[in-house]
Parts: sequence; C-alpha cells; structure tokens
Amino acid sequence: MLTPGKTLAVLVGLTIGIATGAQAVAPDFMDKLGAAARPAEDKARDGSRRPYQVMQLLDVREGMTVVDVAAGGGWYTEVLSAAVGPSGTVIAQFGSGGDAAQRQARQARADRLGNVQALFDGLPAAGVGVADRAVTALTLHHRNTAFLREIYEALKPGGMAIVIDHEGSPGMDNDELHRMVKADARRMIDEAGFEVVADSDLLHTSADDHSLYIMSAELGRDTDRFLFLVRRP
Repeated sequence: MLTPGKTLAVLVGLTIGIATGAQAVAPDFMDKLGAAARPAEDKARDGSRRPYQVMQLLDVREGMTVVDVAAGGGWYTEVLSAAVGPSGTVIAQFGSGGDAAQRQARQARADRLGNVQALFDGLPAAGVGVADRAVTALTLHHRNTAFLREIYEALKPGGMAIVIDHEGSPGMDNDELHRMVKADARRMIDEAGFEVVADSDLLHTSADDHSLYIMSAELGRDTDRFLFLVRRP
C-alpha cells in the first residue's frame, strides 16, 4: 500500500518523467550495480537504500553532472556513476577527513569508475551552478544551514538534490545517537533557499524506533531515514 509520502514521491517521479520524456538512468544501471568489481559490502546495502528508486525520484539521467556531497566511502558515488553513464560526470566530494588509506581507496574507486572526479576539499565552483543534481546522505546531522547553502550554489537553477539522514525523535539525545529530527532538517532546507518538491517515506522502516545508535547491531545498518527532494529555484 502506498502511504501519502510514497504517493507524492511516485507522482513527482511520473510528472518529471513525462516532462523530460527521457530515460531516468543509463540502460545498464542495474548491470553495473551487480558488477563483480563493485564491493560486496555496497551490494549488501542496496535492499535498504533502494538505489534505483532513489535515482528515479531524483530524475538522474544519462549525461548529467551530479555531485555526491560528503561522499563518505563512496556508496552513492558508484550509484550515481552507473546512473549518468560514461557521458555523464560525478563529482565526489569526499572532503579532507580520513587517513591516507581511506583517501587512497576513495581515489581508487573514482579511477575504476572512470566518470568520477574525486575532490578532497570543498565543493566545486561554489556560486557558479555546475551540477544538474546532487545527493547528500547521512551527514546533515553533523552540519548546518551553510552546508546546504553550498549545495544550493553548486546546483544550476532548477537543479535538484536529495537530502537523506537517520531520523530521530524529539526528546532523544540525537547528537549521541547520530540522528536528526526531521522538522529540524526541513527548517534548514527552507533557510538554505530550497523548494521542497517531495517529502518521501521511500527509506522509512518501522523496525527502527529512533532509540538506538545508528550502528547498533540490532539495526543491521537499516535505520529509519527521511528523504527530501529539493530544488534550487
């Protein structure tokens, strides 16, 4: 059964698809996600992270320039790379964190994929608007409105982004749990100047009651997550 959030997400996706008349992702997208070269630990997360559905919602298409903001180990980097195909570009903004081995592993992933530019500092060309799409996942609880504003400025006018994080509940120690109250995320999104296109429950799970640390074994990395689809006007 579709909940109101899922219904909105589906309608948005259909509207975008009709408007563009284009395939949302490269035709070999699923083949690339299943490729032997893709890390097994990445594949194991696909069930809860729903890469195809998220790319459809964001309307990622072949040839686009997309940014993976605060890319972590690069799970979304690889998904975006498969979605835009060899004619597209992924800017993976890993940042300056991590040790030498982690940096080397992230650069190696970018080199293997071929259409990925790895950045180990800030976002590219802030204020210029170079990207068609952007993703930032599971990091907003560490950030502030200025972080979202940098994403806003990296997008072209009309460009869209997805903001995902571990959902928390009011009254909990969300800093300790590495979570975020959804209403706080929505306030920051509004303050950054974005329009909210969809508030989707695509990554919702009722198995997580928001009381556990996100890496608790009981959760198996499958946390309840909010997902906002936003647009730069």
